[in-house]
Amino acid sequence: MSRSPSFSVKSEPNLKVDEKLLQQWVVAFCIIRFDLEQGQLIEECYPPGSLTQNEELEVAFSSFPDSVSQNHNRSSIHDSIFFFRLYRKCGSQVAPQVSSEIVEVDSVRASDKLVGGEFSKPRIKSNTVTEPRYLYGFVFNRQRHDERLKRGGEQKSVVILSHSPFSGVFRPLLQIVGPLYFDIGQKALHYIAAYVSMWPAPVPGQLMELPIGNATLKVNLPPAHSLPLDCGVFFEELASSVAPFLPSNQSVPQGLFHDSDLFGIFRGLLMQLWKLWELLLIGEPILIIAPTPPQCCEAVAGLVSLVAPLLCSIDFRPYFTIHDPEFAHLNSLPEGAMFPPMVLGVTNLFFLKALRNIPHIVSVGSPAPNSNRPVLSNRSSTGRLPGGPDGPGLQNLKKFTPLNFLNAMKLRRDGPLCLMTEHKEAIWTSYTAITKPDTSILNRLIDAGMSPRVEESMSVVNNEILRRHFLELTTNFLAPFAPYFRVTTPSEGSSPYVDPPSLPSFKIEEFLSSLSARGPGKFLLKRMTSNWLDLYRRFLKGNNFIPWFQRRRAVAEHEQYRLWRQARMKTDIKQVISQMSELEIVDTFNAVERNLIKEMQHSGSSDTDSGATCNKLKGDLQAVFSVLSKDMQQLMLMNPERAALLNESNEGI
Repeated sequence: MSRSPSFSVKSEPNLKVDEKLLQQWVVAFCIIRFDLEQGQLIEECYPPGSLTQNEELEVAFSSFPDSVSQNHNRSSIHDSIFFFRLYRKCGSQVAPQVSSEIVEVDSVRASDKLVGGEFSKPRIKSNTVTEPRYLYGFVFNRQRHDERLKRGGEQKSVVILSHSPFSGVFRPLLQIVGPLYFDIGQKALHYIAAYVSMWPAPVPGQLMELPIGNATLKVNLPPAHSLPLDCGVFFEELASSVAPFLPSNQSVPQGLFHDSDLFGIFRGLLMQLWKLWELLLIGEPILIIAPTPPQCCEAVAGLVSLVAPLLCSIDFRPYFTIHDPEFAHLNSLPEGAMFPPMVLGVTNLFFLKALRNIPHIVSVGSPAPNSNRPVLSNRSSTGRLPGGPDGPGLQNLKKFTPLNFLNAMKLRRDGPLCLMTEHKEAIWTSYTAITKPDTSILNRLIDAGMSPRVEESMSVVNNEILRRHFLELTTNFLAPFAPYFRVTTPSEGSSPYVDPPSLPSFKIEEFLSSLSARGPGKFLLKRMTSNWLDLYRRFLKGNNFIPWFQRRRAVAEHEQYRLWRQARMKTDIKQVISQMSELEIVDTFNAVERNLIKEMQHSGSSDTDSGATCNKLKGDLQAVFSVLSKDMQQLMLMNPERAALLNESNEGI
């Protein structure tokens, strides 16, 4: 982000908010106060009427930490930034976003898409309206401790609500709007809303320069292929962002939450990252517990970013509370019932007892000093890892010692309920990973040392190392599916007017049999155990596969359609039919007619090329018709719809 040393709002007396343009980025700005008698209260929601009453309640409950950190200074202020994700019920007051030719996939019923081990053809709907299913809330929470106030303090939250998971935009925006609100009050919301409504429309995968007062946010938005289907993504954006090559520029995100501090939050569990990558890849339910909302949000965001460039289709909740309507359903699951595929970030230890069915539990982060939880025993106040007296122990993570083994066995025996008495960074799961931790990657990680400034810069370097490795790991894992997305173009001398061939059909057993015979490639073979095929089997059954596969297939079909359409525009129809028999010319006439009808059906859409394509095809239709024999022409004109089309084509050229 580029900004001046001290932020100030430009003195523009006529700042106006265009609410329609504001919706491209922000649903609403909210000010929420924690009242001792009445609980969470929304003091302001701008623009008014943006949320239903139930949504206001859910947002209010999700905008505060579960407990106030106990820093007993006479007067102190503690600010924190975190975010949450809420499910939106149909029929909300907010106008839905428009998306063009998006493949609609219900990941919860993904198994219904399989017919005898083969995929049914994905449905592509042009110009359909998809109502956003999730609402993202980015929170600036301020806790003010003052012994003179009732109960020793107060807290308020400034919340930005959006349909888009653009953490790289809304976190720095919160750093402006949060302090500004506490400085000048509610008019700060109007100021910020006015600037945001002047921003250009978001373009996924692009560097955006977004002016805000005397500052400019410079942010790389996540690519279209990583965004949920309800974020208003256009197919053209999808088609331009699914190239299976590793990027040379690491600042360009390849998935969601590219800005998350992967190294910082999982620093005590680096050896477990490969196991966590597999669990998210195959869509297993994971409970992440941390002492504070910012820490659990960072962990959930970091996990989601691990599987880039894969579309993460399982539900993820960066900060989940007992007030979320989904909790009642999860809490009522019978003993032994399958837990739905989702990643939950929580701070309330009650979830350890309430959600006993969840099979994988990860504990991250460290409590703040003087909090009502013990300080993390295996990390110093500087955040350094345990090691020798001269430095932290990044290297010790990779060494087997009897003490480490005994500690691991004790953690496993005690189970996650041991967190009720002492917070520890650990993972509890019976899952056996197939991918081996890459020690060469771990050896490249740089220790931060004592200085917080150095620690922050080293985290940036370490995050790039880790993120590039897992991007390469995921890309290589998905590589065997590439033949099913391979498009064909008309060969030289052939007619581009015939229907293009279908993409290769996908059958699970055939795919697995073929993959077993040829192997997954050298990159994966040396990093996985001999049962690597089991990971593909689990991935195929999980909730991430079908939405990702069908989106990629639909994008490939769209791209193939575009290439063949482009070829028709460049083809000289007279040259094509010059060497044809009359029967072949009739077949060509029928093919041109089919393509013309399709184009005319799309001519009312936002496709600016459709009119030119229609005119070209009308001319081609007349050219083919003119070389047919008189008898054949008369026979064709007996069809009234065809006669009308020919007449229209004749008038249009």
